[in-house]
Amino acid sequence: MNINDYKGVLVYIEQRFNEVQNVSIELLGKGRKIADELGVGVTAALIGKDVEKHSKLLIEYGADKVLILDDPSLELYSTEPYTQAMVQAVKSEMPEIVLFGATSIGRDLAPRVSARLETGLTADCTSLDVSEDRMLLMTRPAFGGNIMATIISPDHRPQMSTVRPGVMTKMERDHARKGEVIHFPVTIEKNRNFVEILSFEKETDEKQDIQEATVLVSGGRGVGSAENFGLLYDLADELGGLVSASRAAVDAGWMDHDRQVGQTGKTVRPNLYIACGISGAIQHVAGMEEAELIVAINKDKGAKIFEVADLGIVGDVHKVLPFLVEELKKINETKKVQD
Repeated sequence: MNINDYKGVLVYIEQRFNEVQNVSIELLGKGRKIADELGVGVTAALIGKDVEKHSKLLIEYGADKVLILDDPSLELYSTEPYTQAMVQAVKSEMPEIVLFGATSIGRDLAPRVSARLETGLTADCTSLDVSEDRMLLMTRPAFGGNIMATIISPDHRPQMSTVRPGVMTKMERDHARKGEVIHFPVTIEKNRNFVEILSFEKETDEKQDIQEATVLVSGGRGVGSAENFGLLYDLADELGGLVSASRAAVDAGWMDHDRQVGQTGKTVRPNLYIACGISGAIQHVAGMEEAELIVAINKDKGAKIFEVADLGIVGDVHKVLPFLVEELKKINETKKVQD
């Protein structure tokens, strides 16, 4: 392998039910920055059935080229056909960097692609950078989040990583950007690894995604019980936000896992993050420290959460939250009257 033959950045575009996922748009933005530093282009690998309609969107968000891998067998995600398609795309394009979202699909697909390409993969990255000698510096939490490890792949190409949703920021959409759209002839070979999907049912209840929220009211062990989370819902309602939780609250059964913020949950970037009864363990902070404004409420004045908070309130959440809710109700009622 001559690593100098590999050029460019390739981003796997995840789509579900023919809708491009936000993490892919975020990775296009980061891929664009890396590519500009390296003086190369960005290719978006779009796999599925009848997905060409997304090409313009991907170009406007940073792709120079959209590689369309369209086949009836790729309509729904399945490990083996998607792996075959992605391996063919990478072997053809020979990018020096390949990025995946660290979603359930990305975590399933990326390691299989890296294994067949006989290259490494750094999972769950929280930061990506490039060195002067064109190495991708892939940083991720290690040892339970107590240290941040920066990993490189000096001897193999492509350099591959998965990146958590919400970690990177989208680039500003440019409707005037132009790019190239290429239909890539993909060959899917049925083998013993194939799984036949007999039926698929989409969940009808629309769950609200905390990663999309502009305001989050988050509770930890200090909230005390599932019933006490009602205070957080009251506050979130007045602020037009959602309720989330730390791992301690989720492990206690007070909240569902899809509302968990932190290293083993979701990474969020709201405009306002209110941490209620959360101690501030590094694993939790890793998932919310990029919020625009962080407000912490904790009766322990020495809690680590105050180290990352923009505004700290030392007090019992059971006393502070009802007061905040009442004051916000007055403000919101005044607004309604004025309107």
